[in-house]
Amino acid sequence: MTAARPANGTAAAAAGVLADLVDLGGAGLVVTELAPGWTAPAVGPGAVRVGVHRSRARPAGDLERFDILLSADAQAPRPWVGVGAEGVDAALARLAAAVDAQPAAAAVAAQVLRMSLTLPFDQALVLESLAYSMLLASEGFAGWRAANPARLRADDGRPRVQVAETESRLVIRLDRAEARNAFDARMRDALVEAFEFALAHPDAPPVELSGLGPVFSAGGDLDEFGRADDAGLAHLIRTLRAPARLARALGPRLAVRVHGAGIGAGIEVPAAAARVTLAPGTVLRLPEVAMGLIPGAGGTATIPRRIGRRRAAWMAISGAEVDAATAVSWGLADALGPGP
Repeated sequence: MTAARPANGTAAAAAGVLADLVDLGGAGLVVTELAPGWTAPAVGPGAVRVGVHRSRARPAGDLERFDILLSADAQAPRPWVGVGAEGVDAALARLAAAVDAQPAAAAVAAQVLRMSLTLPFDQALVLESLAYSMLLASEGFAGWRAANPARLRADDGRPRVQVAETESRLVIRLDRAEARNAFDARMRDALVEAFEFALAHPDAPPVELSGLGPVFSAGGDLDEFGRADDAGLAHLIRTLRAPARLARALGPRLAVRVHGAGIGAGIEVPAAAARVTLAPGTVLRLPEVAMGLIPGAGGTATIPRRIGRRRAAWMAISGAEVDAATAVSWGLADALGPGP
């Protein structure tokens, strides 16, 4: 797989280096057909390694070295991604296109996910933020940002989160329906404050998080991506103001109801909760690698702790949608239920 080469300048030089890395096995997509007698290729740590099972018994051997495991068996158990007999080649084509388009982001996503489950949760969040901050300076992200210019919009001044206390629970609602509950800095900070209030509550009531409008959340506010002038300072703020960290700290008290769509942060934060309910028809997706980034709202820490790193890598690198039934069968959500 070769990286696309921009026409000239610094971007062209960076693309040439990436192409050389792919040729040397230090980046790109490396696919191993797990037929009898298979052997894993020797490749560098930046290559995204995919093992493929097409027929008969699922293979044994050292599968730990693979970042993604695809199976033609649609019901293949974890750690496999079951894509069905008709879907293996389509799944490989999706991965190849994603890695070719953003080889650096795909490599970093695979590397971070290899390490995430070996670290305590809070340290896994720090690792993610370090990698995310580094990628903000990459040519891959710069190219995406140039093709998708940020819009300058006045702050409407409206609250981003509602908090209401009932006799039985604390109810938190994302309240930016006109923007599909996109996470901007103000929503992140408001959600952090709501979770901190819940953690400090003397009665320790159950906490329910949901979203107003047609979807739970369409993910991060794209107009804010890359806006920070100081990547180091942005990293420190990101680790201090991390809703996923507080969601996990709430433990069994927190339940999240996701409806419509949970994109990017819209599933990365809920995945930290003790219980996640999906309304029928809800779709989940991690789109960040296509932007030259990795999940940055905690997803490389929260999602592999629910579904394993291979399925998390499939979601992150391919950008494929996961439907509600699959999410429940994988354990990304705990049950189907009504929306808010």
